[in-house]
Amino acid sequence: MEKRKFDISSVGLHIFAMIFMLMDHMWATVFTNAQWLTQVGRLAFPIFAFMIVEGYTHTKNLKKYVLRLLIFAVITEIPFNLMVSNRVSYYPHQNVLWTFLISIGLIHLNELARKKNKIWLTLITMAGTSVLGYFIGYITFVDYNGGGILMVLLFYFFRGRKWWCFLGQLAGLYYINVELLQGLCFEVELFGHSFEIVQQGFAILSLAFIWLYKGRQGKKSKAFQYFCYAFYPAHMLILWLVSTLMYT
Repeated sequence: MEKRKFDISSVGLHIFAMIFMLMDHMWATVFTNAQWLTQVGRLAFPIFAFMIVEGYTHTKNLKKYVLRLLIFAVITEIPFNLMVSNRVSYYPHQNVLWTFLISIGLIHLNELARKKNKIWLTLITMAGTSVLGYFIGYITFVDYNGGGILMVLLFYFFRGRKWWCFLGQLAGLYYINVELLQGLCFEVELFGHSFEIVQQGFAILSLAFIWLYKGRQGKKSKAFQYFCYAFYPAHMLILWLVSTLMYT
């Protein structure tokens, strides 16, 4: 029997992403002083972004896939708003499923252009959807704003396991997270020298998990699929309830 090489399945990636997301949201609600939780939590979004591209590529029914995301985006709004603002409605910040829905629409535009087999049209569409996605992300206040949409498009543009795909993903994640999104910085000392690290830059470490995925789906079922969808609003609602009880 041929020994199977070590890899991470699609199911495994989903589980890792959910764990990292849970850690990040635990920091945001319950353990606000445990900064390491959100640092590890930075790995969640790029993995989800990668899986959205895989989901688009492998889905047998794009309309049903988009409809599921749309339904859970609506369901998630109240739990998300409660978690981030302690209010039922909060317009300045929308949950991440809206980020993914916008991204899927832009990926689809790229796919339509690619099927025309005209390189100039493909390149123009890639550039145009990147600019458009960045702009839409900011004006709609979706989670991770324009940078989040660019991350999804990045994994679409550099989809594959060739060396230049890996290099593009690495360079793109660095630019988007460290230069565009930035956010909180902290200093570390190493060999007597101080270095400033952008916390959002920890997202780059997600590539260690993504690159171990080689297309294997794992034991996926409808039950697991809907568990993943339901986990997003459910865990936020639970964390909000726990934090409310703790701090009132």
